[in-house]
Amino acid sequence: MTRIPATFAALRSRSEAALIPYITAGDPTLEVTFHLVRELARQGADLIELGVPFSDPMADGPANQRAAERALQSGTSLARVLELIQRVRPLVSVPLILFSYYNPIFRYGGERFARDARQVGVDGLVCVDLPPEEADELKRETDRQDIDFIFLLAPTTSVSRARMILKRARGFVYYVAVTGVTGVRANLPTELDDMVRRIRAISPVPVGVGFGISSPAQAAQVGRIADAVIVGSAISHVIETYAQQPDLVAQVGAFVGDLKRAIREGATHSLSPLAEVVPKTQT
Repeated sequence: MTRIPATFAALRSRSEAALIPYITAGDPTLEVTFHLVRELARQGADLIELGVPFSDPMADGPANQRAAERALQSGTSLARVLELIQRVRPLVSVPLILFSYYNPIFRYGGERFARDARQVGVDGLVCVDLPPEEADELKRETDRQDIDFIFLLAPTTSVSRARMILKRARGFVYYVAVTGVTGVRANLPTELDDMVRRIRAISPVPVGVGFGISSPAQAAQVGRIADAVIVGSAISHVIETYAQQPDLVAQVGAFVGDLKRAIREGATHSLSPLAEVVPKTQT
């Protein structure tokens, strides 16, 4: 078993949603990422997503695209990201999740990737462009190495398809809050509460919500209905803004600390295993 189920169990015992910050590994450099991971954990991140930069990040909006470009320009590769995790793993106890497109993993080799990822301390994998129907080969390797393969659900996912995906889910399921790419948004969809409650009602694993969460207030809003709040583009904006400043790590840490405090202060519900809203229609 990875660190992920134990982390969610501990949070559930105190009715608290997880904060999962996302950063692109290597943005602006791998050495800065090393310090960022430690700071994110110190500021209350419950799990951390590390993005593997890719030249064609089709699911990402402008902020994360620029982050990937900066990381690639600094020489970041999947192999170097795994080396980074090996360095930082002894210093942080939170689960570490790789967020990648399939191409870097395919080129690295699925069996080799899963073996090496486990050896350095990776707990989970989000392979954003690999649908469940095509994930058997890689999931077989990650299952063998006890790495949680984290699937995605979208607002357009039907209930029947969601049930199929959730039967294979490990760790948690990643619910994409909006149709479209990642990015900062002023407002979250009005139907988000209902959609998340419906997914939680049928999910055997925790439900994390990401894409578009941009502020502490929005994090608190999502934390009241979901098991985890995933924030990426807003953090990429902070990194981009302070990339040339000596206080980059502190600025990112302060923002993540604000997100976590907002989630804790806004936790006015009980994260029960099943929500009271049962799916009635396909969405």
